[in-house]
Amino acid sequence: MEDRFGEALARAARGGDDDVDAAASVLAADADWDAAAARAAERTVADCERRGWEPQDLLRMAGRELTPLHRRLAGALAGEGTGDGTGLGAFARAERLDRFSAAAAYVELLRLYVRLPAIPALVAAPPGESAAPPKMLARIRALLAKAESTGYPDEAEALSAKAQHLMARHSIDAALLAASHDGVSGAGAGARRIGVERPYEGAKALLLDAVAAANRCQSVWSSELGFSTVVGHAPDLDAVELLYTSLLVQADRALHRGRTSRSRDFRESFLIAYASRIRTRLGEATAEEESAAPPDLLPALASRALAVEDTTRRLFPTTTTSRLRARDASGWEHGESAADSAHLH
Repeated sequence: MEDRFGEALARAARGGDDDVDAAASVLAADADWDAAAARAAERTVADCERRGWEPQDLLRMAGRELTPLHRRLAGALAGEGTGDGTGLGAFARAERLDRFSAAAAYVELLRLYVRLPAIPALVAAPPGESAAPPKMLARIRALLAKAESTGYPDEAEALSAKAQHLMARHSIDAALLAASHDGVSGAGAGARRIGVERPYEGAKALLLDAVAAANRCQSVWSSELGFSTVVGHAPDLDAVELLYTSLLVQADRALHRGRTSRSRDFRESFLIAYASRIRTRLGEATAEEESAAPPDLLPALASRALAVEDTTRRLFPTTTTSRLRARDASGWEHGESAADSAHLH
């Protein structure tokens, strides 16, 4: 039965809905379908990992390309659990699905995984790279969460300023500490994938690139796959992810303030302008922070910038530049105004 299912799954990966139904029927008819499904998932996920995909990438792609049901199934296959045992049978019971429906969702998920293209494997920061301590990250997250939720601009400004101060100070300390070890401060560049969700992915990728640049990182957007790969040192990658998430929340809140009906061109122009203005503000804030740092900081930062550049070129030897055009003047104006009100420093 396993050979039959493997052959049916291979046909489904190449074919259409009829092939999916055929593979699902074979799996649903297997008396030991849990074991057959587990073996096929293990082989498929291992193949994805060889092609550069990490477990969290697969979960994100399931939610992006399929349905919430498939995302939950992907989580169950990854060991998130259903509260009712493990395996496809437990998932079917938890979701109240008949065997065929559960098997069909399973085949659709594995078909997605099989069809994913090869991507660059992420580069881990070498041992010793100074990531932000867990307590500091928890404090930064708490500050940003309060800044996003408060209804008082002055309070939000103070909270965001404190979070930005902590991130910037740790980044500078990490660069100086690295430079003190054998005079090498550039070692330790790694990479992280950050999802860029629909809609208006281009504008959101532009915002992520602005945050990355201000935090001494480089960002490469994979538009067809819905993520950007950010290359940088551990504390800077932490700062990028935290600040980008917070700015997205602030942008969304500003976009929906007042009128509830906005055209697509307005929304996209708003976000493009928001990203452009945030780039300027963050660049200014970074320059101010560096100007107040010790004189020996600049060589350390230059060495780290070179390591980031080298790692980016190794991962992405060929890239192209994307340009976005704002089509709504009112959206652009509102986006710049929202960016001026965003809490950064």
